[in-house]
Amino acid sequence: MEQPISVTRSNFNDWMVPVFAPANFIPVRGEGSRIWDQENKEYIDFAGGIAVNALGHAHPVAVNALTEQAKKLWHVGNGYTNEPVLRLAKQLTENTFADKVFFCNSGAEANEAALKLARKVGLDSGVAGKSGIVAFNNAFHGRTLFTVSAGGQPKYSQDFAPLPNGISHVAYNDLEAAKAVINEQTCAVIVEPVQGEGGVIPADIEFLKGLRALCDQFGALLIFDEVQTGVGRTGALYAYMNYGVTPDVLTTAKALGGGFPVGAMLTTDKFASHFSVGTHGTTYGGNPLASAVAGAVFEFINTPEVLEGVKHRHQYFLDALNTLNAEYQVFDEIRGQGLLIGCVLKAEYAGKAKDITTWAGEEGLLALIAGPNVVRFTPSLIIPEHDIDEGIARLKRALAKLAK
Repeated sequence: MEQPISVTRSNFNDWMVPVFAPANFIPVRGEGSRIWDQENKEYIDFAGGIAVNALGHAHPVAVNALTEQAKKLWHVGNGYTNEPVLRLAKQLTENTFADKVFFCNSGAEANEAALKLARKVGLDSGVAGKSGIVAFNNAFHGRTLFTVSAGGQPKYSQDFAPLPNGISHVAYNDLEAAKAVINEQTCAVIVEPVQGEGGVIPADIEFLKGLRALCDQFGALLIFDEVQTGVGRTGALYAYMNYGVTPDVLTTAKALGGGFPVGAMLTTDKFASHFSVGTHGTTYGGNPLASAVAGAVFEFINTPEVLEGVKHRHQYFLDALNTLNAEYQVFDEIRGQGLLIGCVLKAEYAGKAKDITTWAGEEGLLALIAGPNVVRFTPSLIIPEHDIDEGIARLKRALAKLAK
């Protein structure tokens, strides 16, 4: 057997379309909440593949589900159904408000399906021009043309005009601003219960309750983008459960497959019936391999032990970060829910979030940003406390570099 091609970080610049600027090291293996690079240097993983690796790396539950299914059936196309996808659909509908599920490969695709469904429901309503979508500033819903237009960050959309129209953006957590734009022509409101990329900003409960009432008043679909907040990330199975506000459509991906690409759009019978054979589709969505892994990961996470453990770890992180901040005085605010945590930099450190994560990498810690002023942590939902302690110790060394 031939040896695999030898590769280095510089090959990325030679061969890859330059839409990413990855770290200078290449991770090659992981176990739990630790990974190792080509030089066998060890890192604590507070990034979790951007809220994806819900069980950490190489968890037996996911590995066994993948390898067992890999021996049986990988892909059949959408002319046939399969057993793992039906079991996963049952798990999702039994444990949420939803009656029906559409499976796809990513959060962007799930949001694309949700927005297309909303437009179709608006068309079927018989109300002329009922196609308006209301979204929020600094939101992030994906990178397709439709979802990047719904996202409220012009830096991601402005280069790709003309964009799909009929989308309005207003301030997040500003119910009066939403009231001013939601009307009879609105087919949907799309909102993250916690804005992730926009800075780890939880919604106010009155804001979400108000959106629910406005959607009911004007016959619009309330879409919760739970791509980042879903599958236990906030300490509830889905974040809507923390608020007691039920959407009409929910999108989920990231943690759903624990690292295997899978996404889903959940909705009720009332709205699912507006899609019929041929109105929407996907080649890979709901394939047996992804569905088997997601089913095993979902079952493992959807237990009182794991979900309560997320809440416990949230407090553990908060205590450790507050202790660290008392010494270094770098963060203005530490916010978020569960293991979606954002550390907002003080004004004098504005724009330094990327520097902090770079220094953290040098110290053996993987961390994220959420905009230029927020350091974000989305570790495994089952990260051991000793790994949290070690990660915080490494973060402390990175903050010492900032202080200099």
